Amino acid sequence: MEKQEQLTVHDLIADQDLCASDVHLIFDLAGRVKASPASYAQALAGKQLAMIFEKPSLRTRVTFEVGMTSMGGFAVYLDHSKPRLGERESIKDVARNLDRWVNGIVARTFSHSSVVELAENASIPVVNALTDLLHPCQALGDYFTLTEKFGRVKGLKLAFIGDGNNVCHSLMLTGARLGATVRVATPSGFEPKTEMVEQAKALARTTGAKIHVLRDPLEAVAGVHAVYTDVWASMGQEYAAHLRTQVFAPYQVTESLMQAAGPDAVFLHCLPAHRGQEVIDAVIDSSRSLVYDQAENRLHVQKALLLLLMQSH
Repeated sequence: MEKQEQLTVHDLIADQDLCASDVHLIFDLAGRVKASPASYAQALAGKQLAMIFEKPSLRTRVTFEVGMTSMGGFAVYLDHSKPRLGERESIKDVARNLDRWVNGIVARTFSHSSVVELAENASIPVVNALTDLLHPCQALGDYFTLTEKFGRVKGLKLAFIGDGNNVCHSLMLTGARLGATVRVATPSGFEPKTEMVEQAKALARTTGAKIHVLRDPLEAVAGVHAVYTDVWASMGQEYAAHLRTQVFAPYQVTESLMQAAGPDAVFLHCLPAHRGQEVIDAVIDSSRSLVYDQAENRLHVQKALLLLLMQSH
């Protein structure tokens, strides 16, 4: 990594914090890390990362932990499912203690404000590894995957079908920043948050992108390059799973919906997938599906992010 390669941000808390040059820098370094992982085998030697997780995880935990280890560093997993962050001791004290011991913090929390408070009280970099509001690392991995497939993000059209959740917010914000058109199709009452839509539209006006919130999945997928969906009941919403299954049934990604998107459209999902609910096997297991490329690229993109954020800490 070249010394002049630096992000304009100290932390990654929200998608909208990254400018386009930041995202392209992460993608460029991720591509080099992916092509030659041995070249970065000692890039974070002697560095430690604290991983605070309130929610269960496969991809996020493994990719951050393996990412640190494969670059010569070390990751400490802190299970905060019980008690949650801030219940046993204040978030401020957690941040100020970790600040003395490790070189960075990755936090996966229910409340977005918890990650914000960590960053406000730590001098070391803090990375949002998912909150109820945003999932910026996922969006970076997704758009890096689309860049690999199509050679660009600007001008691409992506349809998000389903719940207007944290993943949807991050796809809108980072897509708008990079010049992609994002169409969201949700049932009434499950739209993305208004402030996230407005922020994405404001970014889109500067890049030529378009952000649309629709009802009809067929209208959303017409002519898109990628169809994206997520689970109908996210972590913490299991109590409403039965209701959501009924409401979201018309939003299932089927072969006919993929055909409506066009012959070259790819399928994306952040995983875990509930097969037979938001997507059927014939789609997620098809040659159009890039879900495992997305999962792999979380590793490469997050390694690049850690390198850029932790190089001076």
